[in-house]
Amino acid sequence: MEVSNQVTRLPDGVFPAGCPSRVVLDHVTSKWGVLVLVALSEGTHRWGELRRRAEGVSEKMLAQTLKTLERDGLVHREAHPVIPPHVDYRLTEMGQGLAALLVPLVAWVFDHADAIVGENT
Repeated sequence: MEVSNQVTRLPDGVFPAGCPSRVVLDHVTSKWGVLVLVALSEGTHRWGELRRRAEGVSEKMLAQTLKTLERDGLVHREAHPVIPPHVDYRLTEMGQGLAALLVPLVAWVFDHADAIVGENT
């Protein structure tokens, strides 16, 4: 589908102030939200793996991001009743659909970041 066709589906080409899509967009496009979703696009991960993949994320922000994405129905959390505790995180079906769109965006950003940042410094 062409980008222009997708944009015309939006009323007046914008998200109205009270539109729930603004909330979801905020959750999905937060710095840590994108990184967690892309990391989970590769499969199930435990807490420590996600923390290493999203280098620089604090424990608090990772916990908050995972809770938000879980509440949004994008991430599934599975706690295993063992000692020490073992928790796995994976994308839901809806999360997989979203990640399929985010991965090309993140790849594009990675490929062009040096040129863009270099031009602005």
